[in-house]
Amino acid sequence: MGRTSDKDVQAAFVEFRAKEDDKCLSVQCIYCQQIRAKNTSRQRAHLLECNAYLDAMKDVNPDNSIIREAATHVNGTPTPSKLPGARSFQIPQAPSIQVPKPGLERDFRMSVRVNPKISVGPSIWGQRDWVTFIDGHWNGRWGKGTVVPGGQDSQLVASDLSTHLEASYLLQTSDMPPAYITVKTDGWRTGTREVLEKLFDPDQADTVDPRTYLFRLYIRLETGDQRYLHVNTGMWIGSGMRRGAEVIYDAYRVT
Repeated sequence: MGRTSDKDVQAAFVEFRAKEDDKCLSVQCIYCQQIRAKNTSRQRAHLLECNAYLDAMKDVNPDNSIIREAATHVNGTPTPSKLPGARSFQIPQAPSIQVPKPGLERDFRMSVRVNPKISVGPSIWGQRDWVTFIDGHWNGRWGKGTVVPGGQDSQLVASDLSTHLEASYLLQTSDMPPAYITVKTDGWRTGTREVLEKLFDPDQADTVDPRTYLFRLYIRLETGDQRYLHVNTGMWIGSGMRRGAEVIYDAYRVT
């Protein structure tokens, strides 16, 4: 067939100058990220063998001239990416765009006193336990206050003692009049069996180094109080520890 359209080739690459004093441009394939010197013939040869490009064009532009050439450019035999059963490669969208990285900022600390656990019994998922909250307090960059008595944590203990934690409780701010903020947390406490066994015993939990296990949470807050509406759209992750009958965690806001 005739020469492949240069337009199709150019559309598949991003041009850039590697160094300010470089006289020649470089190009990067936006489908596989490979970098090479700018040369239309070599760029076209690359696309004929780039499975990421061929798979993408097959779905969005099957009439593409490079697709047609790739199907027959080796003795009339389809290339590997066109063979039946070939694995499709999903390319990232706009790979040349720099997506901002999220950050973490320590936002507040929570301390809750809990009652002894109540065993609900074994389920098909593991041992189900129920823990209620006595009270607590919190302090952060945007406020402080207490934990209203009556919250609960539904725990699911796996055979290796890894524990899934799902809690729901209510905060009261120190304002006058106070605001009320609901808290929902979801996470896991994991570690070695020896360490986790101690954490189940309030008398021994105090002696466990929090660095020897992982206590991680997703945290969601909600309120209708106009003074604290900003918490409704916040995202937090928490790192916690068990100290006797007290649970403490720091909440880090995702920025």
